[in-house]
Amino acid sequence: MGLLLSEGAQRVSVEEGYARCARLARTRYENFTVGSWLLPPDKRKHIYAIYAFCRSVDDLGDEHQGDRPKAIDAWEQDLLLCYESAPQHPYMVALQETIRTFDIPREPFLRLIEANRMDQLTARYETYGELERYCRHSANPVGHMVLYAFGYRDSERQALSDYTCTALQLANFWQDVARDYAKGRIYIPGEDMERFDYSEEQLARGAVTQEFRDLIAFEVERARGLFRQGMELVDTLQGRLKLDVALFSLGGMKVLDAIERQGYDVLSRRPTLSGTAKLRLTLSTTLKLGLGLRA
Repeated sequence: MGLLLSEGAQRVSVEEGYARCARLARTRYENFTVGSWLLPPDKRKHIYAIYAFCRSVDDLGDEHQGDRPKAIDAWEQDLLLCYESAPQHPYMVALQETIRTFDIPREPFLRLIEANRMDQLTARYETYGELERYCRHSANPVGHMVLYAFGYRDSERQALSDYTCTALQLANFWQDVARDYAKGRIYIPGEDMERFDYSEEQLARGAVTQEFRDLIAFEVERARGLFRQGMELVDTLQGRLKLDVALFSLGGMKVLDAIERQGYDVLSRRPTLSGTAKLRLTLSTTLKLGLGLRA
């Protein structure tokens, strides 16, 4: 994807746009497969288009270090063309069709782009409120996009989705404390580090003290609480989306369990779920929900 912005030099067909979105989704690792076989075939291409947009927003920062603001501005302009005329990038060509099909407003897409701009200005979060605000831009919009694609437009489901998406983002942060620090970022709120008497200097040394374990345990329990609140969303959904949302939620909680099993030491080894664990979770959740695989 090194030519992310230049790929749109020659506009492609909608079909080719969707094909490129699918290739991207199938070649990038995520905790659970995006646009998985659990999704109805008629929805899968739209989820791929949403994923390609979201993934690209993240990738722009990595691939255009010198001109990151310019790259984000260009991506935003092509997004706006989805609503105004004809976008150029293949992913946007597909996304425009998805937007039109489900009448998705521009606001969640713009919020995700704004999260990338926030990344340029902030590498530390003094309070949990600041971190939560970041999650409202970086994670929660994705849940809204998916709900729109399945015909759910009400604020009640969006609010429940926000709990789940914020929890997933936090689980990822606590899973990747070491990786993020290597990139110059700390997502653990400063007020929490101070409360548990753990310093950035200790983090730089990779010090796994009892204070650090207590700190991560606190953050893990905070994320668990959000997952529990968000699980109410599952009962409001129908068909395969019900199963997929349940899997994302339960998968996120399993990551938190993996952190706990390591004694909250996320600096020595990154906690992950094995392929076997994911398969076991998929099968058990499918059975628990009564094989709810109808579209």
